[in-house]
Amino acid sequence: MKAIVLLLDSVNRHYLSAYGASGIATPNLDRLAEKSAIFTNHWSGSLPCMPARRDMMTGRLGFLERNWGPIEPFDHTLPQILRDNGVFSHIATDHYHYFRVGGENYCQQFDTWDFIRGQELDSWVSRVSQPEKPEQIGKFMPQYALNRTQFHSEEDYSSPKTIQSALNWLEDNREEDNYLLWVEAFDPHEPFDLPDSELDDYEDDYEGPSYYWPEYGQVNVPDDALKHIRKRYAALLTMTDRSVGKLLDVMDRRGMWDDTLLIFTSDHGYLLGEHDFMAKNIMPAYNEIAHIPLMVHLPGSKHAGKRIDALTQNIDVFPTLLEHFGVDISCARNKLHGKSWLPLIRGEAAAIRDCALYGYFGKNVNVTDGEYTYFRASSQEDNSPINLYTAMPTTIGHYYGLNHIIDPSRIEIGPFLKWTDFPVYKIPGDNVQMKDQTQSFHVNSTFIREHLLFHNIDDYGQNHPIHDKEAEQRMLELLRKALEDHDSPDEQYLRLGLE
Repeated sequence: MKAIVLLLDSVNRHYLSAYGASGIATPNLDRLAEKSAIFTNHWSGSLPCMPARRDMMTGRLGFLERNWGPIEPFDHTLPQILRDNGVFSHIATDHYHYFRVGGENYCQQFDTWDFIRGQELDSWVSRVSQPEKPEQIGKFMPQYALNRTQFHSEEDYSSPKTIQSALNWLEDNREEDNYLLWVEAFDPHEPFDLPDSELDDYEDDYEGPSYYWPEYGQVNVPDDALKHIRKRYAALLTMTDRSVGKLLDVMDRRGMWDDTLLIFTSDHGYLLGEHDFMAKNIMPAYNEIAHIPLMVHLPGSKHAGKRIDALTQNIDVFPTLLEHFGVDISCARNKLHGKSWLPLIRGEAAAIRDCALYGYFGKNVNVTDGEYTYFRASSQEDNSPINLYTAMPTTIGHYYGLNHIIDPSRIEIGPFLKWTDFPVYKIPGDNVQMKDQTQSFHVNSTFIREHLLFHNIDDYGQNHPIHDKEAEQRMLELLRKALEDHDSPDEQYLRLGLE
């Protein structure tokens, strides 16, 4: 048995032809869609990048317990279980967060890994003197300015090199069986950097200052720059799609469609001016961010073209792969929140959950039943009570150490989590630095202080909150049940006013 997971970061579902988009060239993802079951009601879980990956590798939602962080020592991961059952795993990635503080132990779960350098703030090109900011708008990051000096043609960029790394691995292992190949490209995540020629097909006529890296927050650029950055995103998605095509070509040549499961999804989407916001993280987790693509190809192209409306999430990657490889789910030491997609594809089940729960640690907790979506904000002005539980006190780019104004006397240690007896640090939420190094926002942002209810069918763009007490009460009950099912710490009920 063979399986490939193709994970592209920040793919907007509404930019893909398989989900009704037009004007965006993704011919190779279209090819994949023709050979796959297409899931129409697929949702993120923990947000953003690294929390989403921990979800996938553990089969559990983590955002109720902690923020961006590493694989914990008590996590029983998918690659571990596969290895114990005779299945080899390899990851090819340019997602540099795996190799920063706060991203420990992910790639090391796999039997082997290949890391392609140069994305975003990857400490790759080394110069003592830092470059000066040129005339441009948006973010300027000196390290990336150095990295991009090495990008001259499409083949030099790190995501195309990542796909090529995966192809090299397939060539080296062309006679092998019983493996999982995890192919993970950072693009089309920002910065939306690519050869200028890639913009030709999108008739870009922008003449303003250089703009390839949006700032997170409310839109703060002129209309022509906003139009330009949308075209840069689309062009980068098209360039990434071209690399995906090389992977599909290999599957064509070797007849791998007959014996390989292939999963394509993303971790989250990305706002490009919708709701007057750019990017993610500081605003509610609107559909553009949380409603993501999923295509699953079964060996032999069984059920190709089938559209599945059942609610699914990325925590389901784990049990789906276990079932594909014939590994009993009882091998997982920790209770899984995910459910296999295979019964849905085969028509043996109409649903695997009655709602999808998703969000960021310490922010709104969001729930959808497919028809309605409810954003539940903290009921407390100070966003309390909230605790961070971890056995590895690191987060994006730094440790929770003395240099980050933390009071050690307020930290407790003990078996505080409901689902594991492993002792963890219990750190009060107001005792940790909740900002990363590049984004000056706090978890208690003014943009996420309201409870919001939307009707997904009548208002998919979520532009018109509704006031329906009966529907809100029903979503509250779903939320309470979902918190219980996902082993939520008790203080979340208090924080959300659900006690």
